[in-house]
Amino acid sequence: MLKNYQSIVYFCKFIIHSFFMKNSLYIIAILLFVIFGCNTSKSTVTTTDKVSATQNDTIRIANEELQYEVIIIDPGFNSWLASMAHPRGYHSQSFLENKNRVYISEWNRRVMQPQRYSPNLYEMTIDYQPHIDYGYEVNYLIYNYLIYFQNTYKQKLNGYVPPR
Repeated sequence: MLKNYQSIVYFCKFIIHSFFMKNSLYIIAILLFVIFGCNTSKSTVTTTDKVSATQNDTIRIANEELQYEVIIIDPGFNSWLASMAHPRGYHSQSFLENKNRVYISEWNRRVMQPQRYSPNLYEMTIDYQPHIDYGYEVNYLIYNYLIYFQNTYKQKLNGYVPPR
């Protein structure tokens, strides 16, 4: 009877040990994700506009005089902007404005067609007025977000999308 009991105990220990050995990689990955996932990257940009980075990869750009506000909320955008985007000054403001007009026009068209394009991707229209001078920084961030969006979500808003 004692021998049978010891066999059961050893068998249970074997099962528990093999379970943790097989799943230890998953457990370690989850722990690392929790540890590193709690740290959000933050970036700030100095301009005449108020630009602030907050938790969850959110960038807010506001200009009280022109009465506009741009909020970009997308996990991974800040790190992509820091590592993959061309540096500020690489493109002219007129280049960025022209690209933004084209991309935003297509974006807004897709927002209006939720049966054809995913409403999870195209949630709301972007109010971008071509006659307003938003400045370099706003155009830079919008352009780079639209490039990030197209590459990350495998979308093509219009024409050539630079792979980054």
